[in-house]
Amino acid sequence: MANERQLTAAVAPTVAPVVASGTGLAGQSGDAAGLPAPWRRDQLRRRLFALADIIAVLVALLVATVLTPGPPVARDLLWGALLVPGWLVVFKTYGLYERDGKRINHTTVDDIPSLFHAVLLGNVITWLWFQIGPTGKLPFLTVLTYGVAAMLLILTARALVRMAMRRLLPHERVLIIGEGALSDSLYRKMRAHPEYGLDPIGVVRAGINELINPADLRSLVQMHRIERILLAATPNENEELLPLLSACRQLQLKVSVVPNVFEAMGPATELDELEGITVLGMSPPVLPRSSWLVKRAMDIAVASILLLVSLPVLLLIAIAIKLDSRGPVLFKQRRIGKAGRHFQILKFRTMIDGAERLREQLICLSSDPHWMALGNDPRITRVGSVLRKTSLDELPQVCNVIRGQMSLVGPRPLPEPEDRLIEGWGRGRLDLTPGITGYWQVLGRTSIGFTEMVKLDYIYVTNWSLWNDIRLILRTLPAVLNGRGVN
Repeated sequence: MANERQLTAAVAPTVAPVVASGTGLAGQSGDAAGLPAPWRRDQLRRRLFALADIIAVLVALLVATVLTPGPPVARDLLWGALLVPGWLVVFKTYGLYERDGKRINHTTVDDIPSLFHAVLLGNVITWLWFQIGPTGKLPFLTVLTYGVAAMLLILTARALVRMAMRRLLPHERVLIIGEGALSDSLYRKMRAHPEYGLDPIGVVRAGINELINPADLRSLVQMHRIERILLAATPNENEELLPLLSACRQLQLKVSVVPNVFEAMGPATELDELEGITVLGMSPPVLPRSSWLVKRAMDIAVASILLLVSLPVLLLIAIAIKLDSRGPVLFKQRRIGKAGRHFQILKFRTMIDGAERLREQLICLSSDPHWMALGNDPRITRVGSVLRKTSLDELPQVCNVIRGQMSLVGPRPLPEPEDRLIEGWGRGRLDLTPGITGYWQVLGRTSIGFTEMVKLDYIYVTNWSLWNDIRLILRTLPAVLNGRGVN
């Protein structure tokens, strides 16, 4: 059985900021005095969510009663306020107060499906409540306004709570346990995405079976103020997980498990069971025709509206490009689409005319040998720099979407030289139409390496859902404003 000295010395020096000695984990002294315990942090979050929900529901009721004709506002507000505990019970039933504690990456956008159902049910209960109450029936328009206002206000209030929690509280301290490259990858991802609110303090290079002694684990947790354990297990360690999970439960630690076999499965994997044995259900290998039709209909509708609305912007950009440098307004390049079919992608030209001829001279300076990733590409024009930072150079791709060559959301369309580098299971990324946005664009663009991009595209294809497309579209604007990974 490994003792504390052996465990702390197992921290990977390539990952931790300081090589670990026998006295500490990656130079962390655990002196974060006053850091809330996991249950205190989660308790505070739940209470703030509940307070935000109460305020949002009451304000929504005020808005509905003021904007629509009906009985006296004060009487409606008083009778509606009595139903607030019922709203909280409905939200609790839909798990809207517990998921942030369980999940590492849970955003307000992820609340939308459950919140929509909860608000719908809450609206029905409110209507029935006023049916039997002394104030009289609520007009349909008031009920409808109440539901819409409640949905928008609750989402806004919850987003503000999450923002305040991330900015005002210390990040959740995470210890990664496991051997292999997966542990290093998890560490880098947490460091690259502070919006998750995680502080990875190090990686313990120890097998799961070496950490099932509660005394050793307790000492490690107390020394470094650990709040969450992230287990990167290997297949032959599955039998050792239960004792370690039990020890973590006794220490009131939150636990996340990332077995290697799940690395490329994605979020659409469903938990099932067969006579008490947990079974994972994978998505069908072929996208149903009905799903394809829904995806295509959304593409045409949104792309057509976007094209009409952005026509003045397109015209102004075209004029700016012509005034800034010589060459065509549009840049066309041969890309690989669904099932390996070729198409011409349309973008606003952001580089000097003939920039492709300089590619071979500059590729040696790229931070990723698979594609051009330069911190300061000398070929980019002044207008092109602005277009790239704002992603406005990709607006002409709505024409590719309308033609059916691209989708709003999908895998990244690659040029032929880069596509030829992908082999084996990675070719599955071509089973769906490439998109203007997707996981790669939302999560960091060129800050994500080529190999990781292939894996993200594969996960998107094998886990497709309409809600995931909507979710990625909603996350695209914040990603563009953030500007991470702009080349």
